[in-house]
Amino acid sequence: MAKRRFFYGYKRDFARFISAHVSSIQMIVIYYLILTLVSFVLLSLPFFRNPGVSTTLLDDIFMAVSTVSVTGLSTFNINEVFNHRGVLLLELLFQVGGLGIMMVSTFFLIVSRRKISLKQRQLIMADMNQPKLSGIVRLIRTTLGILLWLQFIFGIIFSIHFYTSNHHTELKEAIFYGFYQSISAVTNSGFDVTGASITPYADDYFFLISIIILIIIGGIGFPVIMEIKEWLFFKKKKHGYPFRFSLFSKLAIGSFLILFIFGSLFIYLLERKHLFADMGPTQQLINSMFYSMTTRNAGLQIHDLNAFQTPTLLLFATLMFIGCSPSSVGGGIRTTTVAILVLYMFSFIKSEEKISIFGRRISEEDIKKSVVVFNLSLLMCFISVLVLSATENHSLISIIVEVTSAFGTTGLSMGITDDLTTVGKLIIAGLMFIGRIGMLYTLMLFVPKEMQDKGYVYPTEKIIIG
Repeated sequence: MAKRRFFYGYKRDFARFISAHVSSIQMIVIYYLILTLVSFVLLSLPFFRNPGVSTTLLDDIFMAVSTVSVTGLSTFNINEVFNHRGVLLLELLFQVGGLGIMMVSTFFLIVSRRKISLKQRQLIMADMNQPKLSGIVRLIRTTLGILLWLQFIFGIIFSIHFYTSNHHTELKEAIFYGFYQSISAVTNSGFDVTGASITPYADDYFFLISIIILIIIGGIGFPVIMEIKEWLFFKKKKHGYPFRFSLFSKLAIGSFLILFIFGSLFIYLLERKHLFADMGPTQQLINSMFYSMTTRNAGLQIHDLNAFQTPTLLLFATLMFIGCSPSSVGGGIRTTTVAILVLYMFSFIKSEEKISIFGRRISEEDIKKSVVVFNLSLLMCFISVLVLSATENHSLISIIVEVTSAFGTTGLSMGITDDLTTVGKLIIAGLMFIGRIGMLYTLMLFVPKEMQDKGYVYPTEKIIIG
């Protein structure tokens, strides 16, 4: 009894220390570090590997980080190292890493009917990058339910399609890869478990369009998914007043569509007389649309990236750097960051003091965050390219693609990942982890909790710019 009392007292004191000195953001990062460690241990077990296969410690750590961040970069051939049990483990880790550790853990609390404490709600808010506590649990219940059902439904659709179209002659194999492709697309993981990515389906328009749809759903943002669901049910109820999407959803959907359309257009113009020269108009269009979307986060490919022109690869790098919407499975600086920066630029040109769009004004704090995230992310990627150019014996464009792919948690590569030096692998692994948790949270990680909310402000003074 005395030992038990001592244990609970120690546990209570430790919890108080954590609450007093560790912020919610720092706690979330710690959770992802623990998840990475657990993934490293699990992926290293012989039970999940083919017999006689050995990998280095650094490669296993790299694989764990890539899995948790759902990036898709790997320093070895996954199909040669992991067996079917290993691939199933990867699918499970995609769910936790892509959907968010707090979303998955809260889902199990909801299912088990356990009470969700205020501290847990704060952690959920931090993990999902939400501005307020209200509606957090409902957001998780709705979005996770939709995403899991989509994975299941498209898993069945892909399984039937693979079997009937002779992509896989055995039903068991068709089901296995059908569900893998469904989960991989929704979570935007992009891992190649066959050695050929999805190049065998390059002429399968039904499959490619389905993959594009799933990538959009996974990367558009969890709050957007919930609002679209509420809008659909709202219309059915026939209310007398219109449904209002939040400013975040409008910006996320608008910027997502603009990037998708212009990305598709520029890829088509750059490659229509090059890589796409022997294709028909429909295939050129679908291929352009596919790469405009997969470069934003999924990392799936139907061609060798080395076959693209350098301008196209630079466009790919730009799209990977931007990434998907906030509060999604994607990485990068996020679409709303770019949207706010573009609006800020136009407002400056027009000499407007405030940024307004859709009848709403964007706060000064959000503008500052966007500027900081963009500048620091660009600086970090530039320094990474600079260092890798000195340590790696590869072309500059392949290094740029590798760096932006890691930061955007995309997973596309020109085939240099397994040839990276120790320094190169550590830098890419660091970029993948930062891309997953976000640049803003990376900065807040080093800010003590007591300094994150100062009770005073300094007076304003003008300075000369330009």
